[in-house]
Amino acid sequence: MSQDVSTGGAPLQFPVQTVRGVKDVLPQEIAKWQHLESSSRDLFARYGFREIRTPIFEVTGLFARSIGEATDIVEKEMYTFADRNGQSLSLRPEGTAGVIRAYIQNGLQQESLTRLYYTGPMFRHERPQAGRLRQFHQIGVEALGSASPALDAEVITMLSDLFDTLDIRGLTLEVNSIGCPDCRPGYTRVLKEWLAEKVDALCENCVRRKDTNPLRVLDCKVPTCGEATGDAPVITDHLCDACATHADGVYGRLEAVGLAYKVNPRMVRGLDYYTRTAFEWTTAELGAQNTVAAGGRYDSLNAQLGGKERPGIGFALGVERLLMLLPELAAASPDLYLVALGEEAEISLLGLVRSLRADGVRVDRNFDGGSLKAQLKRANKSGARYCLIVGETELAQGRYILKDMAEGGQEEIEAADAAARIRAALG
Repeated sequence: MSQDVSTGGAPLQFPVQTVRGVKDVLPQEIAKWQHLESSSRDLFARYGFREIRTPIFEVTGLFARSIGEATDIVEKEMYTFADRNGQSLSLRPEGTAGVIRAYIQNGLQQESLTRLYYTGPMFRHERPQAGRLRQFHQIGVEALGSASPALDAEVITMLSDLFDTLDIRGLTLEVNSIGCPDCRPGYTRVLKEWLAEKVDALCENCVRRKDTNPLRVLDCKVPTCGEATGDAPVITDHLCDACATHADGVYGRLEAVGLAYKVNPRMVRGLDYYTRTAFEWTTAELGAQNTVAAGGRYDSLNAQLGGKERPGIGFALGVERLLMLLPELAAASPDLYLVALGEEAEISLLGLVRSLRADGVRVDRNFDGGSLKAQLKRANKSGARYCLIVGETELAQGRYILKDMAEGGQEEIEAADAAARIRAALG
């Protein structure tokens, strides 16, 4: 039965449901999450990256300064609130700004090259749909201290290696150069003039963006906007010599490691801090939300946030989207299921169970008694490899029964040697 409880706003309905746009990650789903997270950590460590964990909220100005006040994220997607002192705070909509803030605040910029990775939830007030939630999770990396195209290529290659490790196929790598503060302003002027002639064909958002953030118009997912801007001027025709040389350096190194890619001159970035290299991995299997991972170079961001001149590059992958491409993984089953017939048997086995668990053995058990048949049924349902059966008779004789749940056979083992025999059986 449901009832209303006054909360100072809308009545609270029972049973309580999740807020729209967020979801629970249930135990049967966790195996895939853990596989992705552990694979990422292992690979990133091999490339010299260290983990960093930053708060899930920061002062709002950090995101406005780094992401750009004219971006959709800052204008209408951030979850912003005031603390008791009236300071404006926001839940993080992306990970890079917080990492750079921590990099500056904690003196990491004194290092010649700093490579960091992070995992965790991000928050944006978007229209929820498959692969896009209001609380979503990202795994990302940031490499700071070098402007070399070799670093760009290595970061992209590392991400490719992660997809190979996870056995995810059918992804397409798209790359581009979006210029620098020397050449992009000229392109932006040309693009603005061109877009001014296309106002009638643009969606409402793009009409606004054409003056505040014109590059975002090229990235609009509204089909009519894509058609209207199909022959728009492209940034690759306006790169300065330094940016063109940098792009060639990236592409040449990708080719040297055998990494297939395509140059997409229309690919831009919705975040203002990006310069030069931009890249995305896309898939045809997720519909409109086809970008699995994206990143790029941001050579001026550290200085913009009050730090030293430190060029950098990074990426973030969408965990929920990537998990949709992973095959289902079964949760780990117990190694041993304990069937204790009677309280005396249950208590006598507590030390053994604790010792086995300390050695890494996964032990499950029933806490509410029951007949031998009922407990064996639970043991079978658990998927345990072996079952240890102990009742009054076994206690009196000092010999337990170890049952192989897959083969059906069983053997008697000495109580004193139970731990060693169980470990030997498990291999």
